[in-house]
Amino acid sequence: MTFLRRWLILSHRYLGIALSLVFVVWFASGIVMIYAGGMPRLTPQLRLERLPALDLSRVRLAPTDAAEQATLGRIPDRVAVLTIMDRPAYRFPSGAGPTTVFADNGEVLEEVDLEQARTIAGRFMNLPVDDIRYVRTLTQPDQWTLIQGRAMPQHKFRVDDEAGTELYVSPYTGDVSVHTTRRARTLAWIGTIPHWFYFAPLRLNAALWTRAVVWTAGLGCVLALFGLILGVIQFKRSRPFAASIPYAGWMRWHYITGVIFGVFTLTWAYSGLLSMEPFEWTTRTGLEVSRDVFTGGPLDLSRFPAVDPAAWDRLLGGRAIKEMELVRIQDDPYYVVRLARDEQAGVPRPERLHQPYNVTGVAEPDRLLVAANTFDVRREPFSADSLMARLRTALPDVPIVESQVLSEYDSYYYSRGRQTPLPVLRVKFADPEETWFYIDPQMSQLLARVHRLNRVERWLYSGLHNLDFSFWYNRRPLWDIGVILLSLGGLASSGIGLYLGIKRVRRGVKGVVRSPRSSDAIQPVPEGVSQ
Repeated sequence: MTFLRRWLILSHRYLGIALSLVFVVWFASGIVMIYAGGMPRLTPQLRLERLPALDLSRVRLAPTDAAEQATLGRIPDRVAVLTIMDRPAYRFPSGAGPTTVFADNGEVLEEVDLEQARTIAGRFMNLPVDDIRYVRTLTQPDQWTLIQGRAMPQHKFRVDDEAGTELYVSPYTGDVSVHTTRRARTLAWIGTIPHWFYFAPLRLNAALWTRAVVWTAGLGCVLALFGLILGVIQFKRSRPFAASIPYAGWMRWHYITGVIFGVFTLTWAYSGLLSMEPFEWTTRTGLEVSRDVFTGGPLDLSRFPAVDPAAWDRLLGGRAIKEMELVRIQDDPYYVVRLARDEQAGVPRPERLHQPYNVTGVAEPDRLLVAANTFDVRREPFSADSLMARLRTALPDVPIVESQVLSEYDSYYYSRGRQTPLPVLRVKFADPEETWFYIDPQMSQLLARVHRLNRVERWLYSGLHNLDFSFWYNRRPLWDIGVILLSLGGLASSGIGLYLGIKRVRRGVKGVVRSPRSSDAIQPVPEGVSQ
């Protein structure tokens, strides 16, 4: 037992010396992330808000003619109509990158030059071009374009405004792809970047970054676990109670805070490790269905008539269109129309978490679904019966355990900022992976596919890491107060450990420096040499 105790003490001590600073950074940056969120980005709401209104009177090209100009191998599932460089344009997405065809004369956008990109940035900010300063053209991602690796190059511009805005413009699409401000960048440097190890030189090497996070979090789990074990075996029952703790000074406070907050330190490190899915135990796909199940097949652009600006103006009452998509839903052609935002709607509350599985679709209050063949606005959702019939046809051999239309979120499909669509149809299957589908009846599209291991991961990751339990998480500011207090407790424990570790290292260094001098001082004097 003595050997085990000694081994645990030494292991905890030297792991602590190595990792205490990391834990201090994790706790402090985690508090910042509660309110700052993730990395700075161009949000869908801001992108739509800054898009110029679409002038349908300038559309001369029918969708089929635009597709011919684009010379596509196949028509994509969706085609967008929006304003690029003050001109209406069709955008055809593809795996190799989108193709943009101007709707006024059929010209294909090849590349935006530097001066045009600067003009785009000025229009996005509603500022004169003289207030937009060119910084450089990126061929490799920098700190703020880490997820834009496949969209290089990017022109970077700095705006002469109070917010210290920086913009990145893609020369291939003519879009502003990233928008940051001085405040957002500062919060990222003290929040997301140190918390996720999102330093550009490290993050751009995906394999190295993954190993760094996994090994650091794994060793952090060992450190916290050893500390908890020592908290138990070092406790000496005696009276008075204070004498039960065999430490004094800062070491005593490290022991107390470690015992109180060590469990949360362990669960946070463990759930952070799981976020990297190091064992690939949740990568099973479960049931899959193609988009055609709900669309009915490929998009047929011939079913979309030529644009009639007067008809659109009557339908929308003069309200501006920001963007339009041509889609196929349950065999019929539809326009998905995104309008200028209602100023009374307010700005959506930013999310404070992300789920360990993908959820597509966003609740869009300023969106209309217009039937292309009748030009009627569809306001009622597609029936649950129609959605279920398509699923049964696509998966005839898989029994359905339960189907239910949810008017509120459940524990696996949710958005604390209420940014994902409701109501939603939940369908549970009896396949080996026990897959659940969440389907948007308003748009007849699959939003999420969650199998049994995803649901386990939801609790092990989101539950433990974000303390995402509905009885507590939805009650602000109680959740904020609780998480901040727990984080401050962990910060105190790791901060004291860092201080003690620095003292021990300094003592060790001084001892090494003194040893040669002491050794020289006691060397015997050779015979015949006077002192």
